[in-house]
Amino acid sequence: MAKLNQIIAVEKGVKSKSLQDITVAHHKVQKPALLAGISRTYQPKDEEGEQLPPESTRVQVQAEDVLREMAASLTRLFDVTATKDWANCSARADVTVEGRTVVADVPVSYLLFLEKQLTDLHTFVKKLPTLDAAESWSHDPSTDWWKTDPVRTIRTKKVPRNHVKAEATEKHPAQVEVYYEDVPIGYWTTVKFSGALPARRVNELVERVEKLQQAVKFAREEANGAEVTDQRVGDAVFGYLFG
Repeated sequence: MAKLNQIIAVEKGVKSKSLQDITVAHHKVQKPALLAGISRTYQPKDEEGEQLPPESTRVQVQAEDVLREMAASLTRLFDVTATKDWANCSARADVTVEGRTVVADVPVSYLLFLEKQLTDLHTFVKKLPTLDAAESWSHDPSTDWWKTDPVRTIRTKKVPRNHVKAEATEKHPAQVEVYYEDVPIGYWTTVKFSGALPARRVNELVERVEKLQQAVKFAREEANGAEVTDQRVGDAVFGYLFG
């Protein structure tokens, strides 16, 4: 008895061959010359007339033969697809991570859906914002934010000062240069807040998604290993259509 994964493996090839066969059949019946034949003989008006050989063209394509050939090709496709779809209705497996069953008795179609969604989630989680590693962060329960320790910095103000380069004399005034000095006038106390996540949390989420991805793939392989019952749908369909 075949297994579901074997049917899935051959389905693509069967589809491809059926498509080729249908294309060939379509081209055959769309060429009137291939379906036409003729037979004619010549008889001169009298015995002294010119004798001409008979002419004939055989029918190269018979529509009923084309129908039978196409039905035979499509019957295989119909049967393989039916066998897969019938089996998909019953093929199931548990999604288990490290001994814990996350989702039980999952059908194959839903496992395929989970794989796609987890791929998208993996991309999203890997791009989550993380806290600046250059800062020291702690969780603030009152706001549910992350915050840094207070940092105190001095606020200064530039105050002009005079620098006497040369004292005044009876003949010359004093030479004075003005410069500015930073003078402390207060203090800033700064606390930074963030809604981002610690890097370890992001790494943990990524690891969980990846573990679940592996579990879903394993479950799909397990479900696809289920034995199948061959379905014979094609004969019934084409027996009605072309019979």
